[in-house]
Amino acid sequence: MTINKNISTKEVVLEIKDLYKSFGDNHVLNGFSLKLHQGENLVIMGKSGSGKSVMIKCLVGLMEADSGTISIMDKDITKLTQEALDILRADIGFLFQGSALYDSMTVRENLEFPLRRHSKKMGDHINTTELVVEALENVGLADAIDLMPSELSGGMKRRVALARTLILKPKVILYDEPTSGLDPITSKEIIILMQEIQKKYRTASLIITHDVDCARVISDKMILLIDGTDYAIGTFKELSASNDPKIKAFFKQDL
Repeated sequence: MTINKNISTKEVVLEIKDLYKSFGDNHVLNGFSLKLHQGENLVIMGKSGSGKSVMIKCLVGLMEADSGTISIMDKDITKLTQEALDILRADIGFLFQGSALYDSMTVRENLEFPLRRHSKKMGDHINTTELVVEALENVGLADAIDLMPSELSGGMKRRVALARTLILKPKVILYDEPTSGLDPITSKEIIILMQEIQKKYRTASLIITHDVDCARVISDKMILLIDGTDYAIGTFKELSASNDPKIKAFFKQDL
């Protein structure tokens, strides 16, 4: 079912077409498709086990789909060499669900790590301290530059992880459950921060979330992943007003 597929005139920066992935008799993705446009916040919602994690792994090249195509900035990732894929990944930010900071590194060192790894993009003679400070200022944590992850709260870790994502100035950001495990107040702070980043950098964002409040505030468009397909597409207002029982199940907590 599709609800009001508004076709944007903006550039498509990421597209998945008819993605299929099975594990034996378990058919996880059954022709899933999406389009992410420049400057757009696209939210994907699906129940646990619906295939969101599998879709993300296929998207970043960590898992091979059975069939279908994945294009990022007009490049078919299934046809790229490992070197070309690594270069492309420098333009894709990924905020992991658990923040995934390196416990043995300071905040500064955590942010310097992607700069060293992708020196070809950033240049060998960049001022790493300047870029680290700028990224931390963007998330309101400049004073935490020399702290260890163990000294940070959950919300601070999420902010540092976001700063690490931003430091390469990606064109696309993938958010995996950005508010998971956070208290309501901190969740709102993270959502506001995501909005500010989207407005400042005009990044295209793909957001995987179970958080209905996050989806309501952040999404320009939503896709409900049901039965392995892009079952419903529309704005939060359109989808939340649906009488389809499968769609209504996602918004019950708002009733």
